[in-house]
Amino acid sequence: MLRFEVLILGNSSATPMFERHPTSQVINYNEQLFLIDCGEGTQMQLSRYGIKSNRIDHIFISHLHGDHYLGLVGLVSSMHLVGRKADLHIYGPAPLQEILELHFKYSETVIRYNIIFHVTNPDREEVIYETRMLTVRSFPLIHRISCTGFRFDEGKRAATLKADLVERYNIPKVYFAALKKGIDYVDPQGKVFKAEELTLPPPASRSYAYCSDTVRHPIYLSSIQGVDLLYHESTFLHEMVDRAKETFHTTSLEAAEIAKEVGAKKLLLGHYSARYRTLQPLLDEARTIFPETELSVEGKWFLV
Repeated sequence: MLRFEVLILGNSSATPMFERHPTSQVINYNEQLFLIDCGEGTQMQLSRYGIKSNRIDHIFISHLHGDHYLGLVGLVSSMHLVGRKADLHIYGPAPLQEILELHFKYSETVIRYNIIFHVTNPDREEVIYETRMLTVRSFPLIHRISCTGFRFDEGKRAATLKADLVERYNIPKVYFAALKKGIDYVDPQGKVFKAEELTLPPPASRSYAYCSDTVRHPIYLSSIQGVDLLYHESTFLHEMVDRAKETFHTTSLEAAEIAKEVGAKKLLLGHYSARYRTLQPLLDEARTIFPETELSVEGKWFLV
């Protein structure tokens, strides 16, 4: 099975507290690594959890509040110092490119590799990365400043061979890939072996959606519909819903209601307020609405 999982590097909101770090996540899809948001200390967290930064070729930044991007300059600079040669693609708000260029200008730093900047659109959903097996879309969220979420959708997966039949009919291994794609095998005597009879239906494609800072709003619900794993910010307990609305954030109860409404299979909470030393109350609150909820925990991988 192709690997598809999420590593939590940081799960705190604006203030790092209680050994929790600002927001950052690594997506591993079939050993290709993507970084979502890059709060302060991200490169230290990458090191702590055994992730080599130069394996990351694509970085997605949701918005320009410091707890989501202040670690980026340091990470990009460190990639330069350790001899990176491969292109680095950064996706984010247009002013982020200016921020990076100003830093390198006044520090008189000449990055030895290419940084390819992709401007995200905070007003509508767009495909921003696409291969045969993976598509990434940005979509608008509603925060105090322009902000986007990101959705990762897996392409159509290959069928699974029926090992006993393939062995019984002595089908050469060189034809296995074709059978998985639905192409029949014809032996030297002209006998046809139907691919559909030698394979099981392909596993369902998987999806992950990342909802960064946002007040609860219907504008983004269609973009996360039916997602397998939904990360949704849950800064406050619902007793502070007025404060959540004032600061354009979401409560854990609201995150659970959203997960239920869009038909998500599992919910990850995150972006916890520094007021909460213990996170169990946020989890308990969400599970009253959506039992398949977990806390995002730093250093833990979550399967999509």
